[in-house]
Order: sequence, then C-alpha cells, then structure tokens
Amino acid sequence: MGNLVAFKGKIALVTGASSGLGVQFARALAKQGADLAIVARRVEKLEEVKKGIEGLGVRCLAIKCDVLVNSDIKAAVAKTKEHYGRIDILVNNAGTATANPAETQSDDDWNAVINTNLNSVYFFAREVGQVMVGQKYGKVINIGSIHSSVAMPGMPLNAYCASKGGVMMLTKALANEWAKHNITVNAIGPAYFPSEMTDATLSNPAFETVVKTYCPMGRAGRTGELDGALVYFASDASSYTTGQLLTIDGGWTAI
Repeated sequence: MGNLVAFKGKIALVTGASSGLGVQFARALAKQGADLAIVARRVEKLEEVKKGIEGLGVRCLAIKCDVLVNSDIKAAVAKTKEHYGRIDILVNNAGTATANPAETQSDDDWNAVINTNLNSVYFFAREVGQVMVGQKYGKVINIGSIHSSVAMPGMPLNAYCASKGGVMMLTKALANEWAKHNITVNAIGPAYFPSEMTDATLSNPAFETVVKTYCPMGRAGRTGELDGALVYFASDASSYTTGQLLTIDGGWTAI
C-alpha cells in the first residue's frame, strides 16, 4: 500500500486552511509528502500554518482568498497552477454555520451559509477541474457533514443542512461528469470535531447529552480521526471510488 498513499510530487490545494480542520487536512497531506497551496482570508494565520507545514519538509504556498469572491477563487487557482505547474488534489474545506429558526432567519444569514458551504465548493471545483481535465488526473475531496443526510432535534441548522446536502449531491454530479477524465470526486462527512467553528458547541454541557444520545460511541471526534479518510480519497488507493460520501461520525448516522 505504500506507493498508493505516497504523495511525493503531488500538489494539493486546501481551502479554509487558516484554522481548524483545514489545518489538519493540510498537515495530513504534507505528512504523506504532498506540496501544498493553502488558501483563506486571514493571511497572518495562513503564514503561521505555512511555517508549520514547511517544517514537515514539503513546499507550501499561502494565498489570501475570500471564497465568497469568484475573482479571488480564480486568482488562487491560477497562482497555484503557475507556481507548481499542476494541481493534483483539491480539498474543498472552507465552511461556516448558523443556527437560526427557519421562520425568523434573515436572508443574509441564509445566503452566507449557502454561498460559503455550497457555492464556493462548486466554484473552486470548477476552476481546479479545468486544470485536472487538462492533466487527465485529479482528486477532489469535498467536506460535507453528517448533516449532509440528517438533521438534529433542537438545533435549527436548516441552512447548514441544506448546504451540506447540496455538497453531497454536487459530489455525485461532478463524479459522474469527470470520471471520463480520470478525476475522482468524493466527500467526507464529519460529525462534531474540535475546530474554531465548533468549540462553543463542544464546550456546552448540554451538547454532551446530545452526543451521548445520538452517537453510539458517546463522544465527539478527535483530532486526527479524519486523516485516514482524507488520505484514502486523495490517494491512488481510491482510484475506483468516486461519488461517495464517507461519514466519520462514531456511528451517529447508523441509528
């Protein structure tokens, strides 16, 4: 299996890589030998992440990019292609969340979630997809959620669920379109893992009851427990796997 998951010489672009899961995903790929392009809005944090990744012995390009701005997305992809000559792996990780009752949620809150979690995933995939089609090779990994397929009692996550359900179906649609170009498109569906976005939820004592009720393992995910799925989808070990959502949830969606 060594050669199947060795990324030396491969170029990976990770969005939302200034904190949380994006940092973990970038480091997981770097540890396997991939060179990185990391993108996010917060340049200072990106530069800190870049230093850590370069400490693993690989190259890393930090690019300021607001995923809500299509010209930023185009520029980030073009800069990565210009710098490295190719893009082999895309990790579409940038995301946000709100928890508002549907009947009172504002247009702005709804649009912010849909534009970040779904529209930017498509626009990044479209731009990187053009590079991958030309290469006749690529690995696209979208970040969905357990909420790609289930909601949750007591938590008004309507916009988040809609966006992540859309990611699941977009993954299937792109996998269908790009299979002929030797491009696989898959998604990871995390439950609740430590990150900047989930820290407040995980530290809420009431959430412990939710986890014990809905997760057979009775706990949130731990740092590193998504790495295996990411490496699999990014590697040639998954050469015949496409259009799939792999839910990493301690059994949450099994009940």
